[in-house]
Order: sequence, then structure tokens, then C-alpha cells
Amino acid sequence: MSHAAQRQYLRSVLAGDRCLSPATVYDALSARVAEAVGFRLGIFAGSVCAAIELAVPDLVLQTLTEFADEVRRIMRDSNLSLIVDADTGYGNALNVMRTVQELEHAGVAALTIEDLVMPQRFGATGEFDLVSIAEMTAKLRAALQARRDPALVIAARTAALKGEDTTRAVERARAYAQTGVDAIFITGLKKLADFDAVRAAVGLPIIVGTAPEVEREDLAARGVRILLQGHPPVRAVARALREVYAHLHAGGDPAELKPKLATPQEMEQFTAAARYAAALRDYLG
Repeated sequence: MSHAAQRQYLRSVLAGDRCLSPATVYDALSARVAEAVGFRLGIFAGSVCAAIELAVPDLVLQTLTEFADEVRRIMRDSNLSLIVDADTGYGNALNVMRTVQELEHAGVAALTIEDLVMPQRFGATGEFDLVSIAEMTAKLRAALQARRDPALVIAARTAALKGEDTTRAVERARAYAQTGVDAIFITGLKKLADFDAVRAAVGLPIIVGTAPEVEREDLAARGVRILLQGHPPVRAVARALREVYAHLHAGGDPAELKPKLATPQEMEQFTAAARYAAALRDYLG
């Protein structure tokens, strides 16, 4: 599937009436496995990149180059419509323009830009310090200007409900929507009243992080089209690796791990072995 088709599929989701969740992916293999079970939406988050690439916390220690390179590897042969968390755009408004260019070229269907102050400044007073509305709207306008494919979705992300009140969060969402972005991504939403206030203010598709106290149907009715669910696949992989390594380090028999392992047939599916076998026959005789 072409990147254009992947972007159009995501736009159809945002224009629809359902609330869907993407699969967290972090490399080409995880993307292939997600597709194999039926996912059409994927997400690659900054926190996931930090954990997988650098084994560090979510402090935006990865660079744009590292992030974009992994996106290219994921999208080289993936049919997923990939949403990526571009954090703060890796700098100011000019950096945001470069970020959009690199990630669009890498094949993403959507990217989000958030209003947190990052990297954390010396003497910062809180975990959720936000840039000014003026600075954030300038970043969003720059992002839209840098976009070449109009089908690429650009979403404004705000953590206002974690550091400010509902009134201020609505003010930010309204200002961000007025720049012409395609969706609003809000973290920290828990009460239906907050959803209603944001929806009334922006009239755009909404993306949310976890919303443990709200049913998916209630989210869909309030314009929420994408619901993230944390990133359990990454934690599952870390736990599985630890268990396998511990078993082998203790002298355990590798054969005893068989029930925990993908079968050879599954690995052939996940690595497109049949396609490469055909290429070997056709081109190497």
C-alpha cells in the first residue's frame, strides 16, 4: 500500500464515527506481527523509541535522525497507517518544519506535535510545564507550511489538563484548532464534561491517551476517533526477554522454551520468507 493510501485510510477513520485504537509498533518485525493479527493503524511513540533505541526514560533523549530512521525501517514494507509522536518537534518552529519534512518522507500517516517544554529547563517548576499558546500556534503553523502531501495528518497535542484547568485546556485546544490542524490530541482527559467542552470548542476529530473511566462508545459519540492504550507490547517484550534470558543464563534447556516461542512457520510469515524464496528462484536461479 502506498503512503498516500495509508494517509487516506487514516483520514477516513478521523472522518468516521468509530473510536479505534492503533497497535504500538517499534520496528519492522513488530509492525509485521501487528498486521498479521489484523491491525491497520499503528503508532510509534517517542517514549517507545527512547526505550527501544536507547533504553532510557521518556525524556526526549533520542534525536530526530534516530527517530526518523526507525520510522523508515518500519514503513519500508508496512501497510500500517502509522501515527507517530513527534514530541515537541525537536526544537523551535524551524525545527518543527524539518521534523515534518523528515517524517513525511519516512512515510508516516500522521504526526503529533505537543506543547510541553522540552528538554526540561533548569529550575523548571513542574513535570507539565507548557510553552505559551503563541509559541505553540507558531509551531503548528510552521508544521502545516512544511507539509507537502495534504493528506498527511498533523495533530496538535496538549497536556493542558495535566498542568492547567479545563478552561485553560479548552482555550489552548481552540487556539490550536484555529491554525488549521487536522485533529486535537489531548492527554489527561477523564471526565465526560471535559470531552464535551473540548469537542464544543474545536469541532475536530479528537485523539486521546488512556481514558480508563470512559466507555469507548461514549468517546466515539464525542468525536474521539483514536484512543491510545499505553504501550503494553513493549513491556510484554521486555518481560519475555527477561524470562528467556534468565532461563538460558540459569542453564535451562532451550527446548523447554518452545511453548513461549513463535513457531518456524510464524517466523516465515513475519519475515515474508515466501516472497524472498520466490526472488531467490527468479533472480538467482
